[in-house]
Amino acid sequence: MRFHATPRRRRAFSAALALFTALACTAALPLRAQPAWPAKPIRLVVGYAAGGATDVVARIVAAELGKQLGQPVLVDNRAGANSNLGAEIVARAPADGYTLYVYTIANTINASLYAKLAYDPLKDFEAMGLIAKVPNILVVNPQLPIKTVADYVHFAKTSPTGVTFATSGSGSSIHLSAEMFKMVAKIPMMHVPYRGSAPALTDLLGGQVHSMFDNAPSALPHVRGGKLRAIAITSAQRSPLLPDVPTVAESGFPGFDVQSWFGLAGPAGTPKPVVDKVNAGLRKVLAIPEVRERLLNLAATPEPGSPGQMRAFTMAEAQRWREVVKQSGARPE
Repeated sequence: MRFHATPRRRRAFSAALALFTALACTAALPLRAQPAWPAKPIRLVVGYAAGGATDVVARIVAAELGKQLGQPVLVDNRAGANSNLGAEIVARAPADGYTLYVYTIANTINASLYAKLAYDPLKDFEAMGLIAKVPNILVVNPQLPIKTVADYVHFAKTSPTGVTFATSGSGSSIHLSAEMFKMVAKIPMMHVPYRGSAPALTDLLGGQVHSMFDNAPSALPHVRGGKLRAIAITSAQRSPLLPDVPTVAESGFPGFDVQSWFGLAGPAGTPKPVVDKVNAGLRKVLAIPEVRERLLNLAATPEPGSPGQMRAFTMAEAQRWREVVKQSGARPE
């Protein structure tokens, strides 16, 4: 039997076809209209106050990374709880690439320092790439008869109360650098914690404490001004900014290598294309001569690498500091 389409049936068919076409186009529209990342400014959370080493490094990178990505990268300082406040904000943010974090050595220390956190410092972040590493400098008050690491060890062993060391707070990288040295040197060292590097340095300059394993950017101005004496640097190699200052390793403790470091991370689950784009942009930024010079002037060595390399490095650091926290008995303030 031949089917005969009446005008009514033709109109119904045409209407159904038009509706189907409209629905199909509507369903496909979000896929076609999805804007390429990034389509708006990116927030870069820093877990420390403005003006510190982490903030300075973040701002150097953010300005140039924004140019590479085609959208502004805006630094957002969220200080508190040894960077845990800022870290938790990012860990709970949407994994869409619009909230990034300056992940630091403190995060790998916090993984074992704090018995309970509202986020997982290792599992809740997507590594994107390291930025730079910064050594600490063992500095002493110049009034003391300490000019070398050997002198420091001798002073600690012969002084009635050992040697005191100031820190920016319990559990900080400055604190655990000293604790690691105490472990390998096997000498009496008394921890004197402060709420930040500034008050710790004030008392060190005033002679209330003997020493400090301070971050290089913070200690350098005082060393250059003759107000503090640098007796060793904690990195494996000497710093070109202090070529006459030996490393701890070459001062009788081979293998000693402790540095603060900074990297970029996003919330866990950030899409791989976004991670790869951030990493590619970061590598280009760290290759810019002016950026490298600004970092090197802070005693920071640029450390470009892949997301996988940063992930492996952070896991190794977390294990390393877990042992130091355990043996030192360090506790958060």
